[in-house]
Amino acid sequence: MRVLYVDDDRINTLLFVEACRFAARVEVETAASGSEALALVEGWSPQLLVIDLHLPDTTGYALLPALRARLGGPPTPAFLCTADEAPLVAGPARAAGFDGLWAKPVDLHQMLQELERRGAAR
Repeated sequence: MRVLYVDDDRINTLLFVEACRFAARVEVETAASGSEALALVEGWSPQLLVIDLHLPDTTGYALLPALRARLGGPPTPAFLCTADEAPLVAGPARAAGFDGLWAKPVDLHQMLQELERRGAAR
C-alpha cells in the first residue's frame, strides 16, 4: 500500500515513517506542505492519505479535495491527523471528506490495524 503522509513537523513525520515499518507492504512518501504534496502526486499515486490539519500553506480541510482532484478516479481514502481536540474537529473532518481521524499522539496499535485492514482490502 502506498501512503502519503503530509505534516510539517519533522519529528511527527519521522515517527510515522518508522511506525510504518511495522506494517506489511507499506510504502510511505512524505510532504511538509500542501504544495509539496500536490507536486508529489503528479508522478506518484498514493492509496491512502494521512494529512495534518495545520500546514504552513493550507489546511488539511482544503488540501484533501485538491489532492483528490489531482489524483482523479475514485476518492482516495484519507485520515486527518491532528493534535487538536478530536471532538472539535471530527465533524468538520467528516464534512471535508475525511474517512477518519487520528489524534496526535497517534495510537500506534490503531494506526497499524487500520493500515493492515486497508492494505488487505486492496
